[in-house]
Amino acid sequence: MSLAPFFDEYRRPTRLLDQHFGLEITPDELLEPLILTNFLRNPAGYLRPWKLSARSDLGSTINFEDDKFTANLDVQQFKPEEITVKLTGDREVTIEGKHEEKQDEHGYISRHFVRRYVLPEEFDTNQIQSKLSSDGVLSISAPLKSEKVREKNIPIEQTGQPVRIAEDKKTDKNEL
Repeated sequence: MSLAPFFDEYRRPTRLLDQHFGLEITPDELLEPLILTNFLRNPAGYLRPWKLSARSDLGSTINFEDDKFTANLDVQQFKPEEITVKLTGDREVTIEGKHEEKQDEHGYISRHFVRRYVLPEEFDTNQIQSKLSSDGVLSISAPLKSEKVREKNIPIEQTGQPVRIAEDKKTDKNEL
């Protein structure tokens, strides 16, 4: 068996499709294709440095904790003014990030994403909060609806007439 076909795979140009929307490529990502085995090759014909991407990509996480809903979304490629968070419909939170086409060292790039989360009924949509951390993670949270037991004083109205006397008069009429 010849090793020539194995090494021939590395001579073909690889596509850099997993650049996280144009972020710079680290030296580890450039060297990783030389180390990877044929088992990690994508059927589409390019190498994906998935181990390195998974370590650095925060992506999107959703948590349903005891008392609140939390969604964390990695938006480090966008400036705060390029991100909007809206409540659409009754229970749908829509997060949108967009910036216009601009030139970088690889060519021209534009970015746009829309992410929607449907909140379950038990969460309070009137108290949704969004926070953006310094490392580019947008956190959306909504607390559970509070089911406060309301206490209400019921006033007592005095009628001034006895109830038993009215019943006694009815029985007197029946005896006659």
